[in-house]
Amino acid sequence: MADTSRPDHLPNLRADRQPPHPSWLPRQRRGTTPQMIGRYPDFDVLESQDSWDEATRKVVLARLEPPGPLRFFTAAEEPTLRAFCDIVLAQDEDPRVPVAEFIDDKLADGRLDGYQYADMPDDGDTWRLVLQGLDEAAEQRYGRASFADAEVPSQLALVEQFSRGGLYGGAWSQLNESRAWSVCMRMALTAFYSHPWAWNEIGFGGPAYPRGYMRLGGPSGRASVREPFESRGAVDKDPVRLVQDEGS
Repeated sequence: MADTSRPDHLPNLRADRQPPHPSWLPRQRRGTTPQMIGRYPDFDVLESQDSWDEATRKVVLARLEPPGPLRFFTAAEEPTLRAFCDIVLAQDEDPRVPVAEFIDDKLADGRLDGYQYADMPDDGDTWRLVLQGLDEAAEQRYGRASFADAEVPSQLALVEQFSRGGLYGGAWSQLNESRAWSVCMRMALTAFYSHPWAWNEIGFGGPAYPRGYMRLGGPSGRASVREPFESRGAVDKDPVRLVQDEGS
């Protein structure tokens, strides 16, 4: 496990300004997490499934079924979609939450968020233009045929530029870039954190209905405050406070 008493685990204080690979976290011993690492190595949310009602259990367990082929994105778009999702969510190896498939299903079925920015195309067109723009930028800046063909440092650089509104021309001229980033990240993060493997990674206890919660005293590392189904984290320090203290 990394030494978190020193500030060099923080991205802005490391020589390369990149966060350490999450492999410093313990290996998962129970259940599944993305890449089989996490802060709660002995927690498996699926052990609580008997406390969920039948409808809830059916919805959650369906997310664990093997994903089918993409229906919205084309075969040419798929590699860039997968590479983008892996980079922004730091899913470097299997097991991975099938974020690309979740996004594809949502767009193919038209299950959108119920609103659209006035100066933006619909979400499906936004995604297609973003993938096209990433491919164009990879070719212009790094001489690669597509974003998926670029090396990881190049992909990281392009994604950072996208997040800051720093990509221009081509497909990007048809988008409000900051809104496009918001659309894509909202959908990617929603997909990732809807999956039980992500719940295991963050120690989330899953649906509260009809079980409910007993301990309402706020966050604490004390066993008396944790729910009976919650697991103690492998790292005791509050990560938010840790970053605030060492970044000041």
